Amino acid sequence: MRKTLLITAAAALGLAGGALAAEFSEVDADADGLVSLEEAQEIMPSITQDEFSTYDGDADGALNEDEFAIMEEGHAEEQGRYEPN
Repeated sequence: MRKTLLITAAAALGLAGGALAAEFSEVDADADGLVSLEEAQEIMPSITQDEFSTYDGDADGALNEDEFAIMEEGHAEEQGRYEPN
């Protein structure tokens, strides 16, 4: 339930839009439109399967652009770099 609310809120606020699209496409090494755990670990080496799964709102084992944006946002908040719009 929490995952669905986070994804819905981000999509409604437009937080998953263009600003992260370039980063998403760079991280999506195989260009399948999804970011796997292994691809995510290229930019966040310490992310675990459990942490990754918390952002995988549809539980398909990979992150779409919206889920990726939420993960990036969460990571930025943890690092103290998040600045809300």
